[in-house]
Amino acid sequence: MNTIISRRSFLSASITAAAAFSVPRWTWAAPAGANSDIRVAVVGIRGRGKSHISGFSGLPGVRIVALCDVDSDELAKGVASFEKKNQKVQGYTDIRKLLENKDIDVVSIATPNHWQALATIWACQAGKDVYVEKPSSHNVFEGRQAVRAAEKYKRIVQAGMQCRSSIGLRQGIEFIRKGGLGKVLVSRGLCYKRRESIGKTSGPQAIPPSVDYDLWCGPAPKDPPRRNSKNGPIHYDWHWFWAYGNGDIGNQGVHQMDICRWALGINELSPRVISIGGRFGYEDDAETPNTQIAYHDYDGTPLIFEVRGLPEKSGAKNMDKFLGASVGCVIHCENGYMTIPSYSQAIVYDKDGKEVQKFPSGGGSGGKKEKAKKEKGKKGDAGAASGVVMDFVEDSNHFGNFIRAVRSRKVADQAGPILQGHLSAGLCHTANISYRVGKQASPGQILEQIKGNRDAAETFGRFKEHLAANDVNIDTTKAVIGPWLKMNPKTERFDDNKAANELLTRKYRAPFVVPAKV
Repeated sequence: MNTIISRRSFLSASITAAAAFSVPRWTWAAPAGANSDIRVAVVGIRGRGKSHISGFSGLPGVRIVALCDVDSDELAKGVASFEKKNQKVQGYTDIRKLLENKDIDVVSIATPNHWQALATIWACQAGKDVYVEKPSSHNVFEGRQAVRAAEKYKRIVQAGMQCRSSIGLRQGIEFIRKGGLGKVLVSRGLCYKRRESIGKTSGPQAIPPSVDYDLWCGPAPKDPPRRNSKNGPIHYDWHWFWAYGNGDIGNQGVHQMDICRWALGINELSPRVISIGGRFGYEDDAETPNTQIAYHDYDGTPLIFEVRGLPEKSGAKNMDKFLGASVGCVIHCENGYMTIPSYSQAIVYDKDGKEVQKFPSGGGSGGKKEKAKKEKGKKGDAGAASGVVMDFVEDSNHFGNFIRAVRSRKVADQAGPILQGHLSAGLCHTANISYRVGKQASPGQILEQIKGNRDAAETFGRFKEHLAANDVNIDTTKAVIGPWLKMNPKTERFDDNKAANELLTRKYRAPFVVPAKV
């Protein structure tokens, strides 16, 4: 019988929790019935995990019954917050122990990137449905394995790309896909989001005593942390280290990458990719670029992504904008363009830049009620086979959309099935791979490598101007340019580039291994 861990007894109990077993051992949980409460466990309860807790807590017929976090202080606070509301939740430090609990139907994952796919796969194997935060994987291999696990174990797995539940964005993308502005010429994503230096350290930093660092590292190497920003040595700034994160293109940017690919209507990784970038404006311990261009060549219709972590100019607070957007998308078409400057709104302009239509706000991961809409699924749409009728979630709530699919057991009811999460994250991963196998080069050498490509050259020109406005001269502080990487989208492997193919996966640390066969 399950017991509830009180704040008083939790700390001593959690110390020994991870030592009770060495490998996962689960039996199948019965799927939640159409009329019964769906019991949710949230894994990773700091930061974004709090949004998962609030998102599921507001849904009828849904109960949060367990919390899991490797930081015992955070976990104790989380359990206590439910106790104050006279609600019982079980506390766990180790997800494997949580997955043994047959009284859990859904696992909601808000861990750092390096844990997301493995946690998803283990949860599928344990018979749980899964909501997994973006990007949903740390590399291409494990993203595909998560898709396979969902299919094999017949689980509902929702990627946290909440833009796909926005009524306004659905209408805007449908407008573009139906040719409302003619042929799509370029799909452009923007992540102009200020990122301060995380500082320099003189050596490895102390691990907080409340954190089980072995569990925190999980699949990644158990190296001492080298970050000491305002977020401390463990939290958040893992995003800027390759062992755990994927830079801002795979952090904030994966949302916009997803919308850009959605607008193109393409459900595979790009056949060619190149990336240019660097970490400019300061020197710190972080590894990922704070300024980056990714160019995905989809047979002449490019998807271009830009990351900028520095302000519009040196000393400024504001960020650059491109056609009115700092964090958003611009879809260039024959007869105008559409901007998506938020998670929930799409605005259409004609060739002269005059606004001609605005699609309503849908609220992203929550928001005001809107009338449900039914549409026929188009070939290649997320979760829909040709001719399938898709019933849009009534209130643009991505958590609510997921719960409805859990009840119906229909992937076609999902706004953000794991396949779509994998593909959009995969575009972030492959762009980062080009960058990681690249070399520093002069602006002339970079232009030579992208010559003949007008859109890439124009984007690089603005890249240079932006850095110059921040007192960075890339004639002397050179940018990195990766090679053009050719990929077979069917096998999700690069052609004739051993170093790039090695970065499609990673060396896993036992027993936290993403399996070759799920």
